[in-house]
Amino acid sequence: MQTVFRLILSCAMEVDRCKLILLFFTSLCSQTASGVWPLPQSFSSSPERFSLQPEAFYFAHGQDSAAKGGCSVLDEAFKRYFGLIFPEYIGKQNLSPRTTQDLSFTVVISVDQDDCQGYPAQDSSERYNLTVTAEHGALNAESVWGALRGLESFSQLVYQDNSGTYYVNKTVIEDFPRFPFRGILLDTSRHYLPLQTILKTLDGMAYSKFNVFHWHIVDDPSFPYQSPTFPDLSSKGAYHPSTHIYTQTDVQRVISYARLRGIRVLPEFDSPGHTRSWGKGQPDLLTPCYSGSSPNGQFGPVNPSMASTYQFMSTLFKEVSLVFPDSFIHLGGDEVDFTCWRSNPDVKAFMKEMGFGSDFTRLEAFYMERIVNMTRALNRTAIVWQDVFDYHEKRSFLSVVEVWRQPCYMCKVRRATKAGLRVILAAPWYLDQPGPTHNWAPFYNVRPLNFKG
Repeated sequence: MQTVFRLILSCAMEVDRCKLILLFFTSLCSQTASGVWPLPQSFSSSPERFSLQPEAFYFAHGQDSAAKGGCSVLDEAFKRYFGLIFPEYIGKQNLSPRTTQDLSFTVVISVDQDDCQGYPAQDSSERYNLTVTAEHGALNAESVWGALRGLESFSQLVYQDNSGTYYVNKTVIEDFPRFPFRGILLDTSRHYLPLQTILKTLDGMAYSKFNVFHWHIVDDPSFPYQSPTFPDLSSKGAYHPSTHIYTQTDVQRVISYARLRGIRVLPEFDSPGHTRSWGKGQPDLLTPCYSGSSPNGQFGPVNPSMASTYQFMSTLFKEVSLVFPDSFIHLGGDEVDFTCWRSNPDVKAFMKEMGFGSDFTRLEAFYMERIVNMTRALNRTAIVWQDVFDYHEKRSFLSVVEVWRQPCYMCKVRRATKAGLRVILAAPWYLDQPGPTHNWAPFYNVRPLNFKG
């Protein structure tokens, strides 16, 4: 057996990376490469194989393709995948196909839509068809994002024999993703992750055809996002004001790098809880906690009774909507501790004025609805954690709920979809769940559609 391997996922533990390696096995007896990951919707491969010469291998645009030379997404992909297919020949490829008949092998890419200047979106098509025959590969897709998935599949088909000769088998693939949202979440607040680690994670996501980078960029421990509008948020709230932040240049680098790999960047600015670091750089944002009739020096969640809170949030999210091009934004809303709100006389007076009685879930719902409406006015679709759905009777302002709590997470999926909401499922894939180390089987055994409704 010949082993062909590809790094499919990089994750970060502070500055070190851990790698999950998927081993693809190619039988020399059958001479058939079958290691396309994830398994395509339709896949057929023949023992007939064709040798590839790196110096005579080309990517080319189809004659009728809506995207031609100068399409940044495909031009960069051609260079990138040549290096992945022929790592010993990086920088030596000729990007112009030869016109004479020779031993060259050309993969011709045709797309129906010229979306080269845009960004991948929720409704972007990732469907593609790939056919490999003698001296020729034909990749057809509805969009450049589907073409990227097809190029990844083609790269996984190429293998070497013991003499080092590159081969690809006669293959036909018809493929499209089962789910439109396939995400990886990184928390860069609890553990600051260097920019290069994030970029390597995006590479790993592209290898496995993930298409959403959920950037949980800020939280209680630190605020590394450098806001040009509110610079004190990072200068006072980050672990270090210059070495442990993400500048606007860094953020744009991530967004651009992800775009070229067909990956959306979904930012999360979680509130009203998980905001301790916010208060260091934004006075009067958090709720002062009281012991009896006096403040005790501690602070709780964002103060929902202050008009200045909503002025700040409106300005911040206006900036965020200009920085991050994706039409979705994650607003959090999970794990709000009401203890400090209960102790604060101003919050209690506001509760009475609003007719909320002593039900602090109604106060949180009031706050979240205000924030969701702000982002809706900015033409953004808000995502919230399931807590907002679970604890609030009024749900008409919600659009997308992310289910993260166990147990019986499918019960929660059923209830949310029954209410007419879209659902993102995260609960069964948390890497910090108890169990044997490297016990990956439960992740693959999840059936996201295993509910009635």
